[in-house]
Amino acid sequence: MGDPATPAPDDEAPTAVPLLAPRDGLPPVIDTSTRLVEYAEALGSGSGPVAVDAERASGYRYGQRAYLVQLRRNGSGTGLIDPVPLPDLSVVQASIVDEEWVLHAANQDLPCLAEIGLVPKRIFDTELAARLAGLPRVGLAAVVESLLGYSLVKGHSAADWSTRPLPEEWLVYAALDVEVLVDLRDALAAILEEQGKSEWARQEFDAILAAGPPAPKQDPWRRTSGVHGLRTRRQLGVLRSLWQARDDLARRRDIAPGRVLPDSAMVSAVQADPRTEAALLELPVFRGRANRKLVGTWYGAIARGRELPESDLPPQSRPGDGPPPVNRWADRDPAAATRLQQARAGLATLSQQWNVPVENLLSPDLVRRLMWSPPEPRTAETVAETLRAGGAREWQVELTGPLLTEAVAAA
Repeated sequence: MGDPATPAPDDEAPTAVPLLAPRDGLPPVIDTSTRLVEYAEALGSGSGPVAVDAERASGYRYGQRAYLVQLRRNGSGTGLIDPVPLPDLSVVQASIVDEEWVLHAANQDLPCLAEIGLVPKRIFDTELAARLAGLPRVGLAAVVESLLGYSLVKGHSAADWSTRPLPEEWLVYAALDVEVLVDLRDALAAILEEQGKSEWARQEFDAILAAGPPAPKQDPWRRTSGVHGLRTRRQLGVLRSLWQARDDLARRRDIAPGRVLPDSAMVSAVQADPRTEAALLELPVFRGRANRKLVGTWYGAIARGRELPESDLPPQSRPGDGPPPVNRWADRDPAAATRLQQARAGLATLSQQWNVPVENLLSPDLVRRLMWSPPEPRTAETVAETLRAGGAREWQVELTGPLLTEAVAAA
């Protein structure tokens, strides 16, 4: 393991050069099978890593499907692929499956890429690499400006990418995102090598791929904004019913649920507990034309939740398998509170020493679980086994194991 090192501060960098147009010009959107096969062949004959990005329509459409896929490889040029008419990109997969794919914040794009047949064997995540390298800002535009000296206009990341035809300025933005990724990968790889963190990064990237697609969230309705303002199980049952009705409608219409009915409107309706459709229509949001037409749907959901038998109502909070909230530790188990305090202090020191965010040194949830329920006997070996079982990578076990062993043995 190398010695800690700090990247050059980016606040001394010269003024960034605006990156306004793709160096090879804006390629036409690939929207036919013939052109897709041609570009896949070009990718296969290129060299080096493949830059990959995807644009979604979060906040506009239901789900997280890709509405544009961008790729670039040395010798192959940039490809802008429309996955709406081309929902199967296995021909592209076959041409680059054995190459390293470069993505920024890979966890965001890998699920939607997998839906259209793009699954990498090796990746380099420039966002995660920037975190490990200790850069103060890790957004794509910030890292590109810091390390490459270019400024990217980030004005369309939240656009409705399901729009057809896509505006030219959006396509320019999309092409520029992959224009710089391989150069950025090389700059970050050099920093990580200098800092002795190349192996850390490799293990992190492998862990992303090994994790696979995220599991469906349990009780997703509990993520409704404002749910903590509901005090009874009956109110939660009504909210769940209303959330399910909204989700069903949003899925059928392929519209983001929040655009069908805002979270705040659902919570307000539950709190108001209207006893007629007319009373529901008196509430804000429900007075609008769209929701007047849907008043039967919304009121029906509220009525179903209101009529649920007591045994079918959701618990006030979802049972957890982890330790209690940290603010209760001092009362419930003072020794555990002391262990956690010592562990956090040691991790904070390591974070400063290696210039890596604490949450990237080790999962905070794993730290809490270990300090609440230490293994027996409390040895370096059992701590290491616990960390590995919790998903820690070997570099994390090696780096944090000694101080965590000391913490669990202290109290």
